[in-house]
Amino acid sequence: MITLYHAPQSRSARPKWLLEEAGATYDVVRVDLSKQEHKSAEHLRRHPHGQVPVLVDGDLALIESAAICLHLADRFPHAKLAPALGSPERGRYYQWMVYAIATLEAPIVDIFMNTVQLPEAQRSAEKVAAARTQFAAIGRVLSDALGAHPYLLGADFSAADIMVGSTLAWGSFMGLLDDSPVLAAYVERLTQRPAFQRAQAD
Repeated sequence: MITLYHAPQSRSARPKWLLEEAGATYDVVRVDLSKQEHKSAEHLRRHPHGQVPVLVDGDLALIESAAICLHLADRFPHAKLAPALGSPERGRYYQWMVYAIATLEAPIVDIFMNTVQLPEAQRSAEKVAAARTQFAAIGRVLSDALGAHPYLLGADFSAADIMVGSTLAWGSFMGLLDDSPVLAAYVERLTQRPAFQRAQAD
């Protein structure tokens, strides 16, 4: 049995979306961040940093949304969410899976923290400006990669679209895609997928 420890509007939405794409049977345990349930002794035994997601798959327990999505894409090969091992597409798939975390997410986090999350006295307009410049460059890279294709790997939807698309959707919430029609259309296409909508219905 697969169990996902999940909080809405968090990185745990990524594996939840993937599980829906795969048509997997799984249990969801809601972790209420507002009640600090993620910092309880019980949850800290699951995740040493007191965060979500945590995935328990039989005897395997995993943290980190990208690692969980990589595992699940291979766990459910019938869903074809990962290209064949050894193929050029598999290499590009790894690239975008890592890019979502290592490159794309950082400026969005900076903008979110300094426009939404932090108390106003702690916000930095300079950090926001620098992050917007960084995001604009990243957006051009992603727009060029998509070109006229529906997904990052061309015609085939993959777990890389879940990682990158979920992060861009967060950026879209803050207006970061207003000047990027390619990325705005990409996010619209992804969020219309039935599996995405099922994953959000919690």
